[in-house]
Amino acid sequence: MHRLVISTVGTSLLTNQIRLRVDPKKWTELIDRTANLTQEQISYSFPEVIEIITELEQRAKKKLDEGNTLEIRDTSAELNGIYGLYKEQLSQAYQDIHWLIASDTAQAKVTADLLQLFLKSNGLNTSIYIPKQLSTNCNEDFANGIDELLKWFEELIPGYRDNSYEICFNLVGGFKAIQGFANTIGMFYADKIIYIFEGSKEIITIPRLPITIDTSVIKPVEFALMASDADIWMPLSELQGVRESLLFIVDQEVKLSNWGRLTWNNCKRELLTKDLLQFPRLVYDQSFEKDYKRKNVDAQRKLELHEVLAEISASMLKFNGNTTLFDSRLHFTRYEGQQRCEGGVKKNEIDHFYMNNDGWRVSCIVKQKDISEKEKIKLLHMRHFGEHDYVNDNP
Repeated sequence: MHRLVISTVGTSLLTNQIRLRVDPKKWTELIDRTANLTQEQISYSFPEVIEIITELEQRAKKKLDEGNTLEIRDTSAELNGIYGLYKEQLSQAYQDIHWLIASDTAQAKVTADLLQLFLKSNGLNTSIYIPKQLSTNCNEDFANGIDELLKWFEELIPGYRDNSYEICFNLVGGFKAIQGFANTIGMFYADKIIYIFEGSKEIITIPRLPITIDTSVIKPVEFALMASDADIWMPLSELQGVRESLLFIVDQEVKLSNWGRLTWNNCKRELLTKDLLQFPRLVYDQSFEKDYKRKNVDAQRKLELHEVLAEISASMLKFNGNTTLFDSRLHFTRYEGQQRCEGGVKKNEIDHFYMNNDGWRVSCIVKQKDISEKEKIKLLHMRHFGEHDYVNDNP
């Protein structure tokens, strides 16, 4: 079985190169003080640290290039875990995929680059992911970084699991705060989590636990909207009965907390693959509902459709129905041509947007609805849903 191995990255590879009896005592203090800073921040506030990091980087590279297996494992917590996973036979990892998760800091980036260079030189398929703002510098940066990480996990891991990869979280390295979150995240995503006792070379394996999510407290429409990239807030009044731990609340408005997003990612397939959900500002024509019930619309298509409908609905709310302001990532465009379509509308009055890269799409049209004598609201009527040619020929 192939593996997807995700390793959290700390800075032990650098700090282990400080020679306590030779190097100035302030090196350790300066490295600790700048552990959560970016390259730019260090250059501005602690310019002398740049030279220290460069020196430690060169020492670490030399150790990795010239050291034996035992020395390399002692030098890097991350590599200690990887060597332990493969029982010191890295040749067993050639067909596996490795990702290094580093914080958005100068030291972690240098460490990740060194680890990637070493692993690639040993034939391992290795990439680096750095969530924006992820650091333990402050609560806001940390929360935003974890949110980015959760989105990335949801985009990455399901595809590998569907292709029978074993998902392994290597949490031997990394900052303690990030390790703590990664451990909880791993309980949902990983087939196993590995650690190593301090001073040991034997790995400890924690198998995936049978976690069950109580979906009765989840509101699918509201959660899907809050999970969208439109970054909208919902009124707290619409989330009554939802546990506060799943929500981030400010002035009676809410969006998903990190734990809320993690929970949603792990139950959305169950909730978004049944009947059509009614999202704000969207109206489903009979033709659209009929398309949804076609035999070739499987669970994955229903999931993809609901997620893009949530994005469209959130954008309708955010821009008050002005579709010209929609983000380009939605690929929301107007058809060309004058021919008449069903319902007596012209083709160049109809919009469409893509679901994914394989051509499936949705056709729709904006219509105004009178709320009162003075107030009108724009609604988006969904007309057809399906393959490229099917929708293009029947917009």
